[in-house]
Amino acid sequence: MEKEIKPVNPVKDKIYQNLLQEIAGLYTMPMGAFNIRADGQGVERQTTANIDIETKKDQPGIDIRVKAGTKNESIHIPVVIGRTGLKDLVYNDFYIGADADVTIVAGCAIHNPGLEDSEHDGIHRFFVGENAKVKYIEKHYGEGEGAGKRVLNPTTVIELARGSTMEMDSVQIQGVDSTIRETRAVVGEGATLIISEKIMTDGDQYAKTIFEVDLDGEDSRTHLISRAVVQGDSEQIFVSKMEGNNRSRGHSECDAILMSRGKAVAIPEVTANHPEAELIHEAVIGKIAGEQLTKLMTLGLSEEEAEAQIISGFMK
Repeated sequence: MEKEIKPVNPVKDKIYQNLLQEIAGLYTMPMGAFNIRADGQGVERQTTANIDIETKKDQPGIDIRVKAGTKNESIHIPVVIGRTGLKDLVYNDFYIGADADVTIVAGCAIHNPGLEDSEHDGIHRFFVGENAKVKYIEKHYGEGEGAGKRVLNPTTVIELARGSTMEMDSVQIQGVDSTIRETRAVVGEGATLIISEKIMTDGDQYAKTIFEVDLDGEDSRTHLISRAVVQGDSEQIFVSKMEGNNRSRGHSECDAILMSRGKAVAIPEVTANHPEAELIHEAVIGKIAGEQLTKLMTLGLSEEEAEAQIISGFMK
């Protein structure tokens, strides 16, 4: 039988439960390995025969080690913050053994009820062994009626060994006031990196994404995808840098929908240092097409309902 999630604080238990459900879909403790961090402290942990999780000795954070050949196992490492004025910094390192195939569910949710800013900065490093496969799911979420901001700054550093694959799926669709999201990767021989992000901002929120990928190995590949909805007076900046240092293929695409007075910026940079490096960048920024709205409104939807349908489909 699955064990109930241990309350961080009996008074706030419901808040923390809701945060975990938002970012990781957790209603009870997950099967497999997990580490749950709340208000800057580890509160629950479980390891398996193939996946070990250890607390770092020299800085806040954990080391996650996956044995070679591990198949069809998952790792949950959600972070939740329910206090105002808390600034949390954590370093998590993942060592994925050769031929392993695992799914990692991460992310951070902040409930800020007060006047001070609450912030979580997470630095995740991935060392992916030969022919290993990693699916990395990361969701960021914010809520709370307080005037204090909800700030999330994730940094992801990836090293892919020969023949390995990593697919990263990142989502931020509500309540985060400020975020700088930086991903740096080195892709080895025959390795593949796929990153897909979806970000929605509103009000005066700010989001900046930075992708830096070095295609070092022969026949290395990457596909970088960003979908953005920019509402209110919010601003989003997308920076994509790809460098082909060997026979390689890279494709970066940024699509943004502007609404109200939103501002979106796309800054591509591609550098080919090898004659067989093929690098492509595409960017499309604009408002919802009028014919799309008209078509849906003829089916009986209001303009607001039609916009919501279009945005929902765009962010899938």
